[in-house]
Amino acid sequence: MTDSYSPLRGPDEEQPHPAAVDGELRLAREYADKVANANIHDHNEMIRTAVGFDHRLRSLIAAVEAERGES
Repeated sequence: MTDSYSPLRGPDEEQPHPAAVDGELRLAREYADKVANANIHDHNEMIRTAVGFDHRLRSLIAAVEAERGES
């Protein structure tokens, strides 16, 4: 038996267009502070929080790679 699902992100999707590393780091910290009190027993809240972290982390990685000239 296989489960059907839709991936969070496809392999051909456009990468985020990041701000400077300092800005992305500030946004990541602000998001972490914002969701620090998320209810771990609320499935929907945890999904929203995880998706938000995915977005912030991908943006931060893209900013670091851009600063290094890797993208």
